[in-house]
Amino acid sequence: MRILIVEDEEKLADIIARSLKAEGFAVDVAGDGAQGLELAIAYAYDVIILDIMLPRLSGTEVLEAIRQKNRQVPILMLTARDAVADKVKHLSAGADDYLTKPFAFLELLVRVRALLRRAPVQQRADTITVADMEIDRLSRQVKRAGRRIDLSAKEYALMEYLALNAGRVLSRNMIIEHVWDQSFEGLTNIVDVYIRQLRGKIDDGYDLKLIKTMRGAGYVLNDEAG
Repeated sequence: MRILIVEDEEKLADIIARSLKAEGFAVDVAGDGAQGLELAIAYAYDVIILDIMLPRLSGTEVLEAIRQKNRQVPILMLTARDAVADKVKHLSAGADDYLTKPFAFLELLVRVRALLRRAPVQQRADTITVADMEIDRLSRQVKRAGRRIDLSAKEYALMEYLALNAGRVLSRNMIIEHVWDQSFEGLTNIVDVYIRQLRGKIDDGYDLKLIKTMRGAGYVLNDEAG
């Protein structure tokens, strides 16, 4: 899952980004509204965290511009203002949630996960089942034939993305965009490294191999039990 943070307070943006990365998310950060809008349009994000008071373009302007092009991406507004009128204004303009500063990271995380469950439809399920593998998205646990498999945060993020798109061929660039952040753009070999690690944990010892390589195209998670 890939998240965009648009926040001009560098220290706060860094804390949020590092904390979300520790939870297995890919994170991009923009320090002003114009850069945030550019990224929001250029990439497919699963959630956008958007501050209201921003240089160059305000969070309100960014929100309105995003909604003209994308009605689906969940947007969480951050602000120091707690007036009801401000909340109503931004929720009416297309924001999905509103969080007032200061806040605890745990509350932010809960709200982000709630937004991820809300949309799109195919990503709402708390449990994903592919053949004999089960992924619990709330506890972030993966089991194969009832046996628990321990994954790192990034391995889990990759496994979840493959499972959400079971049966669909995913190119390395698609995987990079959803599982890693901007700093890994162009380094598609990192995908191959993590796929090898996943195969060692997910497929080794099982007759049915779930992770398949489509030469010249990318990878696909087998969604058939035979």
